Formats: sequence, C-alpha cells, structure tokens
Amino acid sequence: MSGIVVSRFDGAPAEWDEFVRAQAGWTHFHLYGWRGVIERVFGHDCTYLVARETHSDRIAAALPLVRVRSRIFGHYLVSMPFVNYGGPVGHDDGVRAVVDEASRIAEQNKVKLMELRSPRQLPIGLTVSHRKVTVLLDLPPSPDALWSSLPSKLRSQVRRPKKEGVEVRFGPDELDAFYHVFAHHMRDLGTPTQPKAFFEAIERTFPNDVQIAVAYHNNLPIACGWGFLWNGEFEITWASALRSHNSMSPNMLIYWELMSRVIGAGARVFNFGRCTPNSGTHRFKMQWGGHDEPLWWYQQSASTGTNATPSPDRGAFALAARMWRRLPVPLATKLGPAIVRYIP
Repeated sequence: MSGIVVSRFDGAPAEWDEFVRAQAGWTHFHLYGWRGVIERVFGHDCTYLVARETHSDRIAAALPLVRVRSRIFGHYLVSMPFVNYGGPVGHDDGVRAVVDEASRIAEQNKVKLMELRSPRQLPIGLTVSHRKVTVLLDLPPSPDALWSSLPSKLRSQVRRPKKEGVEVRFGPDELDAFYHVFAHHMRDLGTPTQPKAFFEAIERTFPNDVQIAVAYHNNLPIACGWGFLWNGEFEITWASALRSHNSMSPNMLIYWELMSRVIGAGARVFNFGRCTPNSGTHRFKMQWGGHDEPLWWYQQSASTGTNATPSPDRGAFALAARMWRRLPVPLATKLGPAIVRYIP
C-alpha cells in the first residue's frame, strides 16, 4: 500500500502503548504487557505488527497476534487468545495493511484459522462471526444511583448472600482464593483450567488495572471475579462460583460489589464479558439492565467448515467435557493447564 509499510514491531513498549491508547476501539488486551504474559506462561510465538507512514515513520495501525499450535487442536493465529478482544487498531489504511500482512502470514504458515477478535466493525473484507456477544451496562456516577435503578427482585438477590453472612474481599492477596474457586468451577463446567501462573503474571504486569474479588462464607472462598479497568470501562473477564453454595447466590454479591468499587475508580461502563446469545449466562447478564453488544470476530479459514476455535460444547469436545467433569478437582487442576494452552 502506497505510503505505508508493515513490519514486526521492534520499538519500545511505551511507543506501542501510547499509540494504542489513542485509538478508537482499544482495549486492555491491546497493551504490550500481554505479549510478555503470553510468551512467559505459554511459550506461544507472538507477532506484533505495525503499519508505519513511510514519510514520517509514525505508527498508523497496530495488531497483536499470537500463534497457538498443537497436533491435537490445530494451528491458530489469534488476536487475542484466552480473552475477548484484540484485532487491529488505527487508521483505516493502516488497519487494512496490517490485516493483509496477517493474512499473508496465516497462508504462508498454513494456519487452520486466523481470528481477529475486535470489539467493533473494521474496514476489512474478512468474514465476520457474531457467535458471541457481550453485555454492557452504563454506570451512573454513584453506587446509590445504581442501586436505585435495579429492579426490586435483583436487589433482593444481592441482599440474600449478605443475610447469609457472605462477605467480599478485594486485592492481590485474594489471588490464591480466586484460583481455588476458579479451578473448581472450570472442572464443573468440563473445561480445563488456566494455570495459576497465568493469573500471577497478569497481576504482576498490570497491578493497577486488575480487580480481584472473592466472596467468603465462614472464611471459605465460594465465589470470585477478576476483571480489568481501562479507558472508563471495566470488564469482568472471569467469574466463578462453587455449585455447593448456589442457593446463597454469592455471584450476585460479587457482581454488585465490583460494580460499586469500579464506579469509585472512574468506570462508566460495566462489561459483563462474552457469552453465547440466549444462553443461561446471557440471561444472567441481561437481568442487570444492560444491552447486547455484538463482538466482531473476523476470520480467515484455510478450509471450508473451520469457522471457530475449539469449544467444549461442540462435537468431540462435548464428549471430552463430560468426561472431564468426572475428574477429581486436584487432578483436573493439575492436568488442565497443559491442555488449555492450546485452546485459544
């Protein structure tokens, strides 16, 4: 493309982040620190592309890419794996240029599926999937105003765990308790868990952006949430609860306490994270009064029929998920990280 050249980014992380933060549609997962997290924890090859204006050398677009490859699950090029957002950010011409280069890399390396997980529509010609949506809730200036806006039934569901003696604690010291609940919950879902090292690396890299919340009953962690604050938006990226305590609805208190907390931190949008339309998780999120926001996941497939990364609720993976639920939690927690690293 005339006036623009694409290359692998070899500059300072601060240059990347300064550009990203100035672009429409940027998310926390575009920040350069994620490259180190992915490389250190999973060992995946990260290719961070930039388009630069030839006359000024200024960045016109940026695209973080991660190669996830295994003999069992296949070969994927994803922006970004394990999370909900990624894709290119920048000027239209630059975006098209970095996507063209990503497509060339995918074809050259015989990638099964390239997926660019953008939060918004892009000026590119790739096929788009809306198989996932997120739910966004506009937050008022104060927790009191938010409480007044909630339906009475929802308020009673938030009060219930409090009456049962459930309390929510925040901070990096809650990481172990968070992981205890998270790993147990993932086993119950039939999904291999992320390694604890993943969350430890995230917390070390982004200590000012992470919110970790854990609900306790009689000093036992029973529910948890983990999310990121960026540009006035908070996304609860991971949330879990022990089924043994579902009757207390501790997850309701987790969500409420996080909303209250991030309002004080300047958030004006609460992002409930991705879900499948019309699923039970989707209905849970909608009850808070938010609205659907389609996710623009752009794809380039090497073969007909390859239109999604592996999922535990489809095909042979559904059978594997049923078997996984029968594993003892300690064994599932030990084995899970070696598998999930290849499921982007």
